[in-house]
Amino acid sequence: MSVHAAARTHAANAPSQATLDWVRTLVAIDTTSHVPNLGLIETVRDALAREGVEATLIHDRREGWANLFATVPAHDGALDGGIVLSGHTDVVPVAGQQWDSDPFQPVVRDDRLYGRGTCDMKGFIGTALALLPQIRAARLSQPVHFALSYDEELGCVGAPHLIAELGRRGLRPAGCIVGEPTGMRPVIAHKGIHTYQCCVRGHAAHSSLTPNGLNAIEYAARLICHIRDLADQFRAQGPFDDLFDVPYTTAQTSLIEGGNAINTVPAECRFSFEFRNLPSVAPEAVFDRIESWARENVLPKMRAEHPDAAIEFRRMSSSPGLDAAEEAAITQLVRALTGDPQRRKVAYGTEAGLFAQAGIPTVVCGPGHIEQAHRANEYVSLEQLASGERFLQRLIQGLESGTGETA
Repeated sequence: MSVHAAARTHAANAPSQATLDWVRTLVAIDTTSHVPNLGLIETVRDALAREGVEATLIHDRREGWANLFATVPAHDGALDGGIVLSGHTDVVPVAGQQWDSDPFQPVVRDDRLYGRGTCDMKGFIGTALALLPQIRAARLSQPVHFALSYDEELGCVGAPHLIAELGRRGLRPAGCIVGEPTGMRPVIAHKGIHTYQCCVRGHAAHSSLTPNGLNAIEYAARLICHIRDLADQFRAQGPFDDLFDVPYTTAQTSLIEGGNAINTVPAECRFSFEFRNLPSVAPEAVFDRIESWARENVLPKMRAEHPDAAIEFRRMSSSPGLDAAEEAAITQLVRALTGDPQRRKVAYGTEAGLFAQAGIPTVVCGPGHIEQAHRANEYVSLEQLASGERFLQRLIQGLESGTGETA
């Protein structure tokens, strides 16, 4: 390969300086879950304003957290329809992880950009923002919307408020691209994620007098074993969808606490569990199997020992699955832009299901690979950022010519 050919190949596999600068800027702002994201949101708002784009901030009830929604109108001023470019701004914690560099000071090594959120998913957001001048300069046949959310990593907490705001404003985007890391390959379906906390209330007593107490931990253990049995049934009996990397509904208990002393019958035990359902499996039916088993099989035995016994469930988060229609215009558009016809479904969840539930056809496609997310030394390759940049440039060109119609 000649020197000039090698240079062209390297250029094709490298993102623009604008994209690198934007991703670095976003990563340098610590938006770890439970940390306010307003600094990042205001940085983006101000950048949009410099390009003549007004952003709406949808604030959480807590001070310091906000979603952002902004629209670059079509050439005729239209705000309705068009395509949403969606991403979450929060990242997972770095505590307990051994990093080779500061996770909030992004650095390029070996053609990879390292830092918390480079892959999940500030790489996509930064790429989209870097192309804002091109979007503004284009003669768009349809508007392009930016949608940035908070607390996705805590169960898609912020996005429902953003989507509700679209409804209040009467906006009906024709399609949405959620830029989670997929290796720039279209993902048309993912599982739903539903998390609950269960509190089992017993009765305390000195451990020498166990018949006078009611052991909350022991009865919680029975319910936890039932959740495992339910997971085993799904694994053995289905239903199955072999296009998923884990082709059945899963369930697990992930956190537990209870008791206060080795010589005391524990009066309370709390545990948290989740299940991830195939789109074809109703989440209400899964929870009902757990709740009814507790009510019919565990609670009567507890109250036979003590009348004040109780089992209480609290839903912590619920995010629907995604099952994009193959014939949907946004699905076909993303396939055309990537040149990838393969049908892919994944076990991890995204905000795509929420957009789809609101009637906005949605596909997941973004730079990076999920295997690099949430881990120490998280990175996105420069080639993936360049691929994401080319994808969005083709989207803009299609909307400018009218060939990227989504409605």
